[in-house]
Parts: sequence; C-alpha cells; structure tokens
Amino acid sequence: MIARTVALAGLAALAIAMGIGRFAFTPILPMMQDDAGLSIADAGWLASVNYAGYLAGALTAIRLPLSSAAAIRVGLVLISASTLAMGVHLGFAYWLALRAVAGLASAWVLVFVSAWALEKRARGGTLYAGVGTGIAATGAVCLALMALHAASSVAWITLGMVSFVATVLLWRVFDSGPGPVQGAARAKPGSRHWLLIVCYGAFGFGYIIPATFLPAMAKAAIADPALFGWTWPVFGVAAAASTFVAGSFANQRNVWMVATLLMALGVVLPLMVPGLIGILVAAVLVGGTFMVITMAGMQEARRVAAENARPLMAAMTSAFAFGQIVGPLLVGSRSGLAQTLVAAAVVLVLSAGALVFDRD
Repeated sequence: MIARTVALAGLAALAIAMGIGRFAFTPILPMMQDDAGLSIADAGWLASVNYAGYLAGALTAIRLPLSSAAAIRVGLVLISASTLAMGVHLGFAYWLALRAVAGLASAWVLVFVSAWALEKRARGGTLYAGVGTGIAATGAVCLALMALHAASSVAWITLGMVSFVATVLLWRVFDSGPGPVQGAARAKPGSRHWLLIVCYGAFGFGYIIPATFLPAMAKAAIADPALFGWTWPVFGVAAAASTFVAGSFANQRNVWMVATLLMALGVVLPLMVPGLIGILVAAVLVGGTFMVITMAGMQEARRVAAENARPLMAAMTSAFAFGQIVGPLLVGSRSGLAQTLVAAAVVLVLSAGALVFDRD
C-alpha cells in the first residue's frame, strides 16, 4: 500500500474520530439549545463525559488485545453508531452514555491510526490534517442544516450516516497492520518530564473552553445562523492548515511556547472584542494553534525522553484529557463561561512562561 493512500485513509479516519466523534457536539450545541432546551450547564456535562471517555480510551488503548487495523474498525463503528443514536432523545442520561462511548472510540481510532500509519510510513502533516478537516466539514454540514432550519436530531443522524458511509468505504483499506500495541517499559519521570506533563495538561484545559463553546458564544452575539454558524468551519480550516507549516521550524519548544501565547490571546479575545468579529478571530487563533501544540508537544517528548518517550507521551495525553474534563465542568459550575475563559488564558500564559524558563 502506497504511503499516500495510507495518509489519506488515516486523514479520513481521524476526520471521523475527531471531527464527529469528539467535536460534532460543538456546532450542534446551538441547535440543541433551541430545540432540546439544553442549558450551558448540561452542555458542560455532555462535553466532559465525552472527554472522560477519551481519557478512558487513551488509557485502555495500549492494552487493547486487537491489531491496529481491527481497533480502527471497531472504533469507527462505535463512533458511527453512537452519533446516529444521539438523534433519538431518550433522556439526558442516555445522551451522556452515548457521548462517553464516542469519546472512548475516538481515542482508540487516534492511537491506532497513528500506529498503523507510522508502520506504513505515512506523512504526518497530511495524516493529522484530518482533525481540522473533520472539524471544518462537520461545521459546514451543521451550517447548511441550520440554514434549512433542521432540528438537532437531524444533524446527529446526518453525521452518523456520513460516518457509517465513510467507515464502509474505508473498511478494506484497514485490512492489515501491526499487532496489538505492546506496553513500553515504564521510566521514572524527571523534573523536565513533569514540566511537559503539566504544560500539556494546561493546554488541554485552555483550548477546550473555546473548542466547546465558540459557536454558542457566536449565537449569543448574533442570532443569524448564516453568520454565527461560520465559527466552527473557520476553526477547523485553521487547524488543518496549521499542520502543514508547524514542522518547518527547528525548535519545537519555541513553537509550543509561541502557539500557547497565541492561543491564550484567542481564548480571551471574545471578552476583549465583543461580537462576531472577536469570536471569529478567536476561532482562527485557537483553531490554528491547537494542532500545532499537539504536534510540537509530542516532538518535544521524543527529544527529551528519547527511547523512553512512549510513557512520557502517555502521561502528557492523560494530563491533557484531564484538563479537558475540568474545563467544561467549571463552565457548568458557578464559575461561568467568562470567568473560566479568563482562568484558561492565565493558565496558558503561565505554561508558556514555564516553557521559556526551562532550557537545556
């Protein structure tokens, strides 16, 4: 199988896993607020349970007794089924369970697509552009459905069907691959390892607030879905484009630090520049940096830990997932959205400072 085919198949799988399995809820949230009466607090719980499922998926993927190809297939089927089932309203607890399953399966697809594509020498820039591509495509579908005044249930069913069709088309591509991922030897983390873990966790906490609530914030600023609905596609396009330029800089620590500061500005910008313009610029800043930080963080882990990089990456991913869980829960608590955005920006600035002062 040629590397280009592998990269494109991985791109499509990540588009489903991340664009739909993890982040479809974001552009559908304004629709659910209108026709399902979903509150911001309820939205915070639905977001957090999805990220909790993602954490569980990341922790269990390393010991899942399946080949990479088989795990990808299972994950794609679970994402498709749980997304389609969101179109049936059987109660809030039912939605919580479905979003948890989608998060779990999304982590499996991300981990095993990476392993499968790496074994077949696919290009990382193309592969990870799938995340932003999926976000942009999902946002465009929801934008069109809002223009047609479709219900949120229609959006979930449509995206579920898209996932199923894509899974069928990809099924034969994922017909071989390495065996089950084996656990790497554990190494005691040093002080520099802990710095990367904490800063990556801060990144998870910082980016997830706008990544969850930007469309809802845009809807509050302007009621026309033909305008506020562009927020999520813009976020996704910025995320996809950024992966092609992130690797052109030699010092990934500096890339991580600068991207973190830009993200901090994007997080707090809607409070500084009220209205749709501030929110759209925030979508560009946050969307254009979150995949950059992901790639830079993983590369820095390899540089610092060398042959012991896998345990460090696992710890960083766990911290990232924990930060994602905490963020929406704070929004759903008495802290509120504005206060949590400020807190997220402060945490990001502090983590950027830590990266500056920690030098080899």
